[in-house]
Amino acid sequence: MHRAEATVTSNICLDMLQLYAVPQFPEGAIFQQDGAPPHYGNIVREFLDKTFPQRWIGSGAVMALPPLSPDITPLDFYVWGYVKQHVYSERINDINHFKQRITDVIHTVTPDVLTRVWEELDYRLDVCRATNGAHF
Repeated sequence: MHRAEATVTSNICLDMLQLYAVPQFPEGAIFQQDGAPPHYGNIVREFLDKTFPQRWIGSGAVMALPPLSPDITPLDFYVWGYVKQHVYSERINDINHFKQRITDVIHTVTPDVLTRVWEELDYRLDVCRATNGAHF
């Protein structure tokens, strides 16, 4: 896991994508990111256009990120709640302890859990289609 110790800029975002994230993705992966300003700087979008042609979702992408769609965003419907619940299950002593707790909790997310989250996303997308995009 990589933690930014400074304000994340488009340049830092690009470095994190190139050095840490993209090398781990399988061929043909679809990439999604949120609308944080560093994520849609020109250099980041150009990189994503080359690396994931027609296969990335976010601000400035061919596939735009649906606005305010936590029902179909795994980070919103699963990850953040899971991390928060487990990080704060014990008293945090200082910033270093806080960072370590986050790292430890992220490492408890197994491939099996990710498979179940993916299956839940698939179900939620089916519901979204069946309800014509209505809130559920």
